[in-house]
Amino acid sequence: MRARTLPHSRLRSGGGTRIARSTRKSVVIAAVAALGAGLLAGCADDGKDEEGGSSGGGAGKTKITLGLFGSFGFEEAGLYTEYEKLNPDIDIDQTVIERNENYYPPLVNHLTTNSGLADIQGIEVGNINEVVNTYADKFVDLSKYGKESDYLPWKWQQGSTESGQTVGLGTDTGPMGICYRKDMFEAAGLPSDREEVGKLWEGDWAKLVDVGKDYKAKAPEGTTFMDSPGGLLNAIMGSEKERFYDASGNVIYKTNKAIKDAFDLTAEAAEAGLIGNQTQFQPAWDTTIANGKFAAMACPPWMLGYIESKSKPENAGKWDVAVPPKTANWGGSFLAVPKSGKNAEEAAKLAAWLTAPEQQAKLFSKRGSFPSAQAAYDLPLVKDAKNKMTGDAPIGQIFAPLAEKTPVQVIGPKDQIIQQGLTDNGVILVTQGKSPKEAWDNAVKTIDNNLEK
Repeated sequence: MRARTLPHSRLRSGGGTRIARSTRKSVVIAAVAALGAGLLAGCADDGKDEEGGSSGGGAGKTKITLGLFGSFGFEEAGLYTEYEKLNPDIDIDQTVIERNENYYPPLVNHLTTNSGLADIQGIEVGNINEVVNTYADKFVDLSKYGKESDYLPWKWQQGSTESGQTVGLGTDTGPMGICYRKDMFEAAGLPSDREEVGKLWEGDWAKLVDVGKDYKAKAPEGTTFMDSPGGLLNAIMGSEKERFYDASGNVIYKTNKAIKDAFDLTAEAAEAGLIGNQTQFQPAWDTTIANGKFAAMACPPWMLGYIESKSKPENAGKWDVAVPPKTANWGGSFLAVPKSGKNAEEAAKLAAWLTAPEQQAKLFSKRGSFPSAQAAYDLPLVKDAKNKMTGDAPIGQIFAPLAEKTPVQVIGPKDQIIQQGLTDNGVILVTQGKSPKEAWDNAVKTIDNNLEK
């Protein structure tokens, strides 16, 4: 998640149609780490001059700067070091802001003034529509560097204009699974085999809530079925083709029956005590992972890395992954190269290399970011992948078919604002004693106020 928000964390949306180096130094700004929720982002002082060009690297090298949000994982996975060895004349330096809502507004300001931009900028999927349709002229056409056939068709389309310019190359995607604790399912009298578990709720999110009621009847003391209302709501909404906007670009979340039904189903689960009362990617929620306070959660691949980072060692191998009731997506970001950079050509080459199938496979094996390059799915690092928390589960083989079946969603310019309003200013309130209607009304008020800004 780029908590991208982790993985790119990040408030991730699904596949969609458009409507300073001392050695290499990473600067991380903001205190809240969020692996995945679409809550990440960032734009910080990028160490560049006011004209937007990068300064030179050490010893006559060319320095390429990246402005990112959350945790893309390139540095942690060793990709920068590998690229520098392959290209001894290149020096890479990244600046990171943790949460996307703190990163994206400054990025827009930099694009507007055409100054202060890094050589490569990260773009969250919830913002890609606005960038592609409003700021495409500010960016290099990356179709000349990336290979379209390597990528999931809908992912390539998301980052490209109708005229064929590719503004951003996809770094990852977030096919949805349901991660669950095998031991807690067994304690509640439920099956623990992933095939059997998936069949319990096959085809209908309401069946998932029904399984939650069965879990509650015999649940281990002090636990809930799922982790949070925001997690459940994001998963349900992620399986819809039309969510917050229609294909003409009109805001429809208030009148879209699918969104209201998703909200009401999540509220029903909250009223029944089936889900925890925490907001995802906050310290109190982290504690519920560490202490085993819930049995299941909506789980894109990047969430496995977050689970591992917050879990106690003795919980390794106790998790597994089942297919969701419906295919869905939560997550995914892009790399874009501003034209104003002094090193745009070298930056474009680096962006293409970082997002190529081989590097996406390495990133998945080390950081859990699932490739948006479908050409990576047959590579051993993906096909044979396993995770410490899920033991022998073939996670690459579980998630790849889900990624390929992701619904092609309509992505609007303010998806992130709407999605966060429904979760953090809406359905969470039901766990705090508000009625579903009160929660919905508060979400609508918050969203509409933010859309008018």
